[in-house]
Amino acid sequence: MGKTTRAEQLRRQLADEILRRGLPPGASLDETEIATRFNVSRTPVREALRQLAASGLVESRPHRGAVVAQPSFERLTGMFEAMAELEAMCAGFAAERMSPLERRDLEAIHEELRMLSHDGNPERFHDVNERFHNAIYAGSHNDYIADLALATRVRVQPFRRAQFRNLGRLATSHAEHDRVVVAIMRGDRAGAALAMRRHIELVRNEYEIYAVSI
Repeated sequence: MGKTTRAEQLRRQLADEILRRGLPPGASLDETEIATRFNVSRTPVREALRQLAASGLVESRPHRGAVVAQPSFERLTGMFEAMAELEAMCAGFAAERMSPLERRDLEAIHEELRMLSHDGNPERFHDVNERFHNAIYAGSHNDYIADLALATRVRVQPFRRAQFRNLGRLATSHAEHDRVVVAIMRGDRAGAALAMRRHIELVRNEYEIYAVSI
């Protein structure tokens, strides 16, 4: 993945504030005020708000601006169900199609995450975790499904980031990844898909635990 854009940085910061209740539901999100606060133009602000609206964290009202929202149970469930199935497909195809070099690269990222799981830095773990999942998307050698997975992950990302703050989550996430990696290395398509689907289901559960702890 390329360098994080200003809109992506803003999306992360605003999403964190919303999920931590620093910006409560119903709070107004004025583009000019946000641009002034972060010392940016209104263009990245507008893009960040658009992306947050796709996640269900912002509601854009015609002629009245944007306000903080909370995604419905149905919306959150739908996003995570789609994410689980798309990532399961990518993992299954990767088990069959990854080149030896791609497999070695995946193992190297997995090892980096193992070390980071002991450091207790959720932000750094999240960034490398995205590289881990990107490697599996690319390893599926199906650009269309990989594009769908990436587009869905943008919507689910705020919730995936938040759950890494749960006590002990970095270690358990790595253990879940380990099941995926082992299956991919064995060329076990069904096993890789099952392990990845279960991993995303557990991510959803961990987010719910985080949400009620705030």
